[in-house]
Amino acid sequence: MKVPKKYRFIVELGKALHIYGIPSYRIQSYLTRVAKTQGLKGSFMDFPTWINYAFYDDEESYNYIECIPPGVLNLGALSRISELTNKVIASKINRDSIDEELNKIHAKTKKVNHFSLILAYAFSAGSFSLLIGTNLVSFGFSLLLGALIYLLLFLSTKSKYLENIFEAFSALIVTIISCLLAIVFPDLNIGLTILASIIIFIPGLAITTALEEITSKNLVSGGAKLFDSIISLFKQFFGVLLGLGLMSSLIDINLSNHVSDLPKWTMFCAVPVFSLTLFPIFQVRKKERLLGLLTGASAFYITLILSEYGIMVSTFIGTLAVVGLSRLFGIISKTPRTVYLTQGIILLVPGSKSFMGLSNSFLHSSAAGSGNLFEQVAFILMGIIGGLLFAGTFKGKSNIGTTENK
Repeated sequence: MKVPKKYRFIVELGKALHIYGIPSYRIQSYLTRVAKTQGLKGSFMDFPTWINYAFYDDEESYNYIECIPPGVLNLGALSRISELTNKVIASKINRDSIDEELNKIHAKTKKVNHFSLILAYAFSAGSFSLLIGTNLVSFGFSLLLGALIYLLLFLSTKSKYLENIFEAFSALIVTIISCLLAIVFPDLNIGLTILASIIIFIPGLAITTALEEITSKNLVSGGAKLFDSIISLFKQFFGVLLGLGLMSSLIDINLSNHVSDLPKWTMFCAVPVFSLTLFPIFQVRKKERLLGLLTGASAFYITLILSEYGIMVSTFIGTLAVVGLSRLFGIISKTPRTVYLTQGIILLVPGSKSFMGLSNSFLHSSAAGSGNLFEQVAFILMGIIGGLLFAGTFKGKSNIGTTENK
């Protein structure tokens, strides 16, 4: 069905925001604001797999529904779309050029540098292993397995079957390889190496985003995304359980072995490295990388400094700081604050804690040798959501664009 020309921009904009992983409540408020500035009346509903546009005036109404697969977060595309929309609001671009500009944005997201992505996945795994305490052997193999994960991800784009089983399959392969390596390298931290290798896919950020939507009263969309995130987590854990079950029937596996002999300063070095690995993964633009790095590092260090006050309080204050920094950096760079907010929240989310909590419950052996992990997960989630709530992140006004910061 052909969309009337006067509505086409908003329809394409909503589709683009959905594709690039923006939370539903933000898409809805953003589209409402854009429509208002264009002299149009409408209401919009975004769900994980479809969007409903309803336009109306005094004489007629128009309704359009489009089915769209769940989006994948792309901060570079988000920033470009925000700039384009602000040009439209300021009447700096005519509507005939909008489709062309959106096509250019879509084309840029398809440009992939496989070498930089292999390095990003490798060092995200390696730096995370340093963050949670490990040894040189485990760090080295985390790098190699992280690179292997990207190769599996690339292969999954060529096969629908592999794409459907990717979470469980990648966790299974990493688990089998880690167990085999432990035969030759007894000091290998099996649990932490597995966790570090697949950390980039553990849905901590997705769980937090889902809870954001639930908190903002988008119950259907938030509930669906939360359930999808939990299922994704269980798929990965199933792959690990299957791999451990297969290997334990062949060799002796000691999951309680945990050797951490690297100096503490390596953890502090790992924080900026982990933030750097997010740039190619989320396609962050060059002009937004330095401030994004500062946001992510600040989130971690503030939480670490305040850790003596408890995990929930430190996470709450860390989240407030991240929101404040993202707003400041958004004004300075004239970039959507979501670009910086996301990079900060990623270093606070409890995906790894969730995974280790499952390990502690099902295997009676913590991956990191600490107890009460489910309690820690709950406190981290409460701290993040509470921080976002008290910082005014959930208010109705859109926080994607930059014109609001003027």
